[in-house]
Amino acid sequence: MPNTASQTVAQALLEDLAGRGTRRIWGVPGGGSSLDVIAAAPRFGVDFILARQEANAAMMALADAELTGAPGVVMTTKGPGVSNAANGLACATLERAPLLLLSDGFSSQQLGWVTHQVFDQQGATAAIGKGYARAEGDAPRDEIAGLLDLAQQAPRGAVHLDLTVQAARRAAPPAGPRRAAPAMAAPIGDAAALLAQARRPVILAGVEAAEPGASMALRALAEALGCPVLVTYKAKGVLPDAHPLYAGLFTGGALEAPCVGAADLIIQAGLDPVELIPQSWRYKAPILDIALRPHPVRYADPTAALHGDIAASLEVMRSVAQPSAWTDSEIAGHRDTALAALDWQGQGGVSPPDIVRIAQQEARAVSRAPRATVDAGAHMFSATAFWQAEQPRDLLISNGLASMGFALPAGIAAALHDPARGAVAFTGDGGLMMCVGELATARQMGARLVTIVFNDSALSLIDIKQQQRQLTPAGVAFAPTDFARVAEGFGVPGFRADTPETYRTALRAAFAVEGPSLVDVQVNPAGYPAQLQALRG
Repeated sequence: MPNTASQTVAQALLEDLAGRGTRRIWGVPGGGSSLDVIAAAPRFGVDFILARQEANAAMMALADAELTGAPGVVMTTKGPGVSNAANGLACATLERAPLLLLSDGFSSQQLGWVTHQVFDQQGATAAIGKGYARAEGDAPRDEIAGLLDLAQQAPRGAVHLDLTVQAARRAAPPAGPRRAAPAMAAPIGDAAALLAQARRPVILAGVEAAEPGASMALRALAEALGCPVLVTYKAKGVLPDAHPLYAGLFTGGALEAPCVGAADLIIQAGLDPVELIPQSWRYKAPILDIALRPHPVRYADPTAALHGDIAASLEVMRSVAQPSAWTDSEIAGHRDTALAALDWQGQGGVSPPDIVRIAQQEARAVSRAPRATVDAGAHMFSATAFWQAEQPRDLLISNGLASMGFALPAGIAAALHDPARGAVAFTGDGGLMMCVGELATARQMGARLVTIVFNDSALSLIDIKQQQRQLTPAGVAFAPTDFARVAEGFGVPGFRADTPETYRTALRAAFAVEGPSLVDVQVNPAGYPAQLQALRG
């Protein structure tokens, strides 16, 4: 590793990232500063992974950030690389994941005569990122550190470092002294009084509770209260699905209303309003908001709030908690009723709930415990409800942006993060077509990833909404695609299934592959409308 006193800006950037825990950079490089960073990266224990498209690389970096807590990094060339990455940046910002876009930049001299590929790169990311820097001032280390700090501060999100060749190669003087951020103190009197008065509290866990310390503190509070816990998609595993206090999913829809509606206090633990569907708040019970920060736009105002360290706030609440009036049988009843409402009412093919349940069964049969990644679309109803999570981040999903094209790139990142566990990517056919080239990345990296395609030749969720509005069917159907053959073209073993029996056989073959594989499952979408109605009302 180079001596700090003689480091370039590119090396100083890599040293800072490595110190925060970043181990991978994902992207499609250009011919500028990105080549300097790639050349220096191995000396700092950082790997560069070549993706096939920049938005997909940003999804990989986002998933990396969620799994490690360190900044994810996506590298692009100038111009089209920056514009291609935009969807991934927006996703990171709305998923509350720290992400750095590291792009090649134009020097001021170049901008005096070059127009090829030139647009306002700072302006292009300003609406979807938290900050921008060029590391061209007198204190580039401080500039870089400040930018990365901003990415990791609540609400976490994307930042942009536009790095020219000249800036990357110049000397980086030692950094000035760092100041620790002041701890946020919150009065607990109002919160403790609310909890003391409650006989039937319910806990709604969200994305901010998925950090290890927060999830442990949440479980301790829930067990002290003996109350039901519902989780957002991003908080799956904060309380294991098999835990007797787990009551199901919370999206802001109708499915959870009987349980939450019976509460006399709603404890929002790390719940970010960005996670909820756009429906009006339907509950009258007072709200205790435990979060990293106040949310300026929200569905309902809290009666009391504790903002700052979530684990510490939950531990304080645990110290004053008393057993609630809830019974295990009541909580189990709510959980079982919700799951039953999502079971399948269609005929033919393999039902989406069975696609998920059988995948986990077959994984466990070969002693695998893969993480699951889930794309946006109608199949996510089954994937999020029926995949059994044991720990936070056992299931990764785009929820705040709800972007398609997430599951495959995120699955690659999850598989490389923990090769022993590997990953399963649940994707619709539409979502896969947006990022199918990343099968080549999975193959090149040897990712232990099983991609499972819910193949119904349609944008099924949009199709349902079109039907609900009684519009003429148009613009939502695809020509049938044989994704098993597509996978084979990328050198990835592909398998097809159209019955539960052939699906089990295909899964056994797929899980036997050491690298990536794909299972193309024919789905009859007839049961999706009932699932959507049950979930959202």
